[in-house]
Amino acid sequence: MRARTLKDSKVVILGLGLIGGSIARGLSREKLCAGVWAVGRNETVLGEARNLGVLDGYSLDLRTVCSDADLIVLAVPGLSIAPLLLELAAFIGSRTIMTDVASVKSSTVDAARMAFGEVPANLVPGHPIAGSEKSGFAAANADLFRNKRVILTPLEQTAPEAVNLVTELWQSLGAEVLSMSVPHHDEVLAATSHLPHLLAYVLVDTLSRQGESEEIFRYAAGGFRDFTRIASSDPVMWRDIFLTNADATLSILDTFTEGLERMRQALVQGDGDYFLKTFTRAKSSRDKFMSLSASHVPTAPRTPGLEFLAEPGGRLSGAFRVPGDKSISHRAIMLGSIADGTTTVNGFLEGEDSLATLAAFRSMGVAIDGPEQGRVVIRGVGLRGLKAAAGPLYLGNSGTSMRLLCGLLAAQHFASTLTGDESLSRRPMQRVARPLADMGARIHLQEGGLAPVVIEPATLRPIHYAMPVASAQVKSCLLLASLYTEGRSVITEPAPCRDHTERMLEAFSYPISRHENRIEIEGGGILKAVPIDVPADISSAAFFMVGASISPDSDILLRHVGINPTRIGVINILNLMGADISYERESVAGAEPVADIRVRYAPLHGIDIPLDQVALAIDEFPAIFIAAACASGTTVLRGAEELRVKESDRIQAMADGLMALGIQVQVHADGLSVEGGQLRGGTIDSKGDHRIAMAFVMAALRASAPIRILDCHNVATSFPGFVELAAAAGVRLGQHEH
Repeated sequence: MRARTLKDSKVVILGLGLIGGSIARGLSREKLCAGVWAVGRNETVLGEARNLGVLDGYSLDLRTVCSDADLIVLAVPGLSIAPLLLELAAFIGSRTIMTDVASVKSSTVDAARMAFGEVPANLVPGHPIAGSEKSGFAAANADLFRNKRVILTPLEQTAPEAVNLVTELWQSLGAEVLSMSVPHHDEVLAATSHLPHLLAYVLVDTLSRQGESEEIFRYAAGGFRDFTRIASSDPVMWRDIFLTNADATLSILDTFTEGLERMRQALVQGDGDYFLKTFTRAKSSRDKFMSLSASHVPTAPRTPGLEFLAEPGGRLSGAFRVPGDKSISHRAIMLGSIADGTTTVNGFLEGEDSLATLAAFRSMGVAIDGPEQGRVVIRGVGLRGLKAAAGPLYLGNSGTSMRLLCGLLAAQHFASTLTGDESLSRRPMQRVARPLADMGARIHLQEGGLAPVVIEPATLRPIHYAMPVASAQVKSCLLLASLYTEGRSVITEPAPCRDHTERMLEAFSYPISRHENRIEIEGGGILKAVPIDVPADISSAAFFMVGASISPDSDILLRHVGINPTRIGVINILNLMGADISYERESVAGAEPVADIRVRYAPLHGIDIPLDQVALAIDEFPAIFIAAACASGTTVLRGAEELRVKESDRIQAMADGLMALGIQVQVHADGLSVEGGQLRGGTIDSKGDHRIAMAFVMAALRASAPIRILDCHNVATSFPGFVELAAAAGVRLGQHEH
């Protein structure tokens, strides 16, 4: 068998589910191999992956793409491996290396022996210790294996060249590769993975058949959700695992049953000492295990090392849908959690920010199913039903989560601590803490008014508050706090800003009065659960609007985008600059207006951005500045002080980036003046700000040379799949870690 590298190998993946799709996404995103192909039964999924640029090709026929493959990955359930190997044996030679991802290795080895007569030297059984509650290609994640372990179980006759190539595959995807014998692997996994899954399934099924199962699940605490989380895994996959690893699972199940019987006897006898000794021993063992495990996990690379490289030129085309609206996704989780009844959310944004909000409410006793392909089911606990979390609520990079939760948690009967990542810990929280303090809240910030935020129990009083700066986060924070007061609160905004909280409160049947810039709300009401349809995020769509507007011959259709009047500032501004943007299929989704947005290339000209549009486009200005750089004349923005306190100082960050690309700018305390010109290539520091990074990706469409964008790790927090979607639309974009 000749030695080869992954770089010059054609990789074929059999089965494009969570694991196979994640391998494909990782390989194609980083261009790690000569080509990624797939074989499967669902041509719709295969076609979608091809359109996104995840695959170079696909087929429903095994021989068509596998006959000249260098590496075949069997990413199918365990019981499907035997028939696939039998079919492959008819035409696969020794030059093609094969590996699998099944959780049971003895069944793979037995299937190979039956198909080939002996276990071939070019087969390397493998098992990635990675997964997700979600399944299918829609849940695939290019970073699924990063800092995870992969166990290979080569046999004595396995060719070293085959082991080397499979090892390279997994290491290139960020995994640590270990080696183990087949029997030992199956015994270890039966104890550490298969048994816990079996117990979780049995527990959930047992409780679901109880007479008051709805009440049991409604009031389940965090421990129940943590223990049974794995019962949301793919049932077909786990059926196959238990059937193929029956002997090892039965052995460990018998041992566990003996221990459970001893525990039962101690309970009958009231033997407290037995419980204390057992629990103490178990805690000590787990603490030791966690310490040992942490010491062997590869150190996570510095995420700021993620870079984009956008090649110059190109045009945008096609019809596609960007991810769900982040602002609405946050609020759907929050209001659904404190509503009476069950709220079903469709179109939920499965980005890190929104998931941080979801995780926080799970930690506070709310039963939430999903997300599964954008669907979330929230079993609300009512206005007063939240419970204290076991520890600090970690909110990652999400400023929206932290600021809105300050208002919601300020009136609870328990204390809370809110923390976040390095970026979130640099963002000011006084803007919400000060008015909350006027309501009676007891909120403690760190030096400089920064997180972590410590919130003590307090009784809140209504507030009459004139906001000094238009901010949807401040307004929403105070509205949520006002739900818990006795009396009427009045909030006045200096200019209209996004009103998703007000609209969603009305959708949840909560009385709220709105007149021009004045909002009134009475505390102590009830929120009634309602279905929520989350439209596509106009902030995410804005990058493609700008990209299509500045690149000749572009023509795109952005589907089902939210066109809330308080969010369409970017469209209004671009149209004033001469853009060709129109609506198609306008409708209403829940309380939010939506439409398909058609954008064609048009020459742009500079304008003085109207002050009444600033708050309506506050998050979209990084993209708008790129449009200004490609327009004739000068574009002037004033009245946008809030841009200084976003994920970065967006005024200065955009000014620095535009100047690095040869554009003349003048920096103001509250905005920027941009003189349109020819963009050249260069290196941009995004400051870890996802919107800065994505804006300069679109700039490459009109640049004369490549644009290298640093510190792009946070793009996935607001726009999962951005790289693949941008590339499919026509942007010449790559990324890599350095």
